[in-house]
Amino acid sequence: MSTSPHLYDLSGRVVLVTGAGSSIGRATALAFAAAGASVACADKDEPSARRTASLIAALGGTARSLALDVTDRAAVAAAVDGTVSAYGRLDVLAALDEVDHAAPILETCDADVERLLDVNFKGVLHCAREAARPMVEQKSGCIVTTASDTTDADTEDLTYYGASKAAVAPLVRALAAELGPHGIRANAVVPSRRSDTEGAPPRGENSLPYDVAGTVLFLASEASAFMNGQVLRANGKSGLW
Repeated sequence: MSTSPHLYDLSGRVVLVTGAGSSIGRATALAFAAAGASVACADKDEPSARRTASLIAALGGTARSLALDVTDRAAVAAAVDGTVSAYGRLDVLAALDEVDHAAPILETCDADVERLLDVNFKGVLHCAREAARPMVEQKSGCIVTTASDTTDADTEDLTYYGASKAAVAPLVRALAAELGPHGIRANAVVPSRRSDTEGAPPRGENSLPYDVAGTVLFLASEASAFMNGQVLRANGKSGLW
């Protein structure tokens, strides 16, 4: 089998990235554009999404921005339809929008819990379901999202956040099983904690956004064509303990 760099060439592919206005989402949108894809940059903060699209354009890539609240299923459907209308197809969904919340369980209100579940689980489900519609028609596609290492480690004050992310791994496996016969793959990346760190943390303990972006790109490329329903860790040394 060839190990040609074309395995990572996404020229002609269309990608929708949610949470593209910052951190992992922005790094991933830039990585997809660098690989040749046309990128729809979606974020609830539309100016931030526009900034990401502008960065891509400045580097010679193709991108558009759109405001998107992933908790609104109708808005998600409109975002997918708009992407298909603009580019003619949808090859990859990178569902990277999430919210964090660190607080003891006795100090966490119901609204915080609902927000975590709405974005971190239901948001991924909404995006995957709507993206699957054109992918099924194409008989091809790829869905990538993020899980969390807080689901299998002692993490103080992250009880509800961890619970909201714990649903992602079984969701990915179910999507892979149901959509696989249609030529659609679904996988997830587990970043190490604090992947949104802007500075340079000790390498091997915390990942930076571009570390995770590279793994997302791998899971969306032909290099991982035989991977489906997998949860891949991008967590450096933290996975060794």
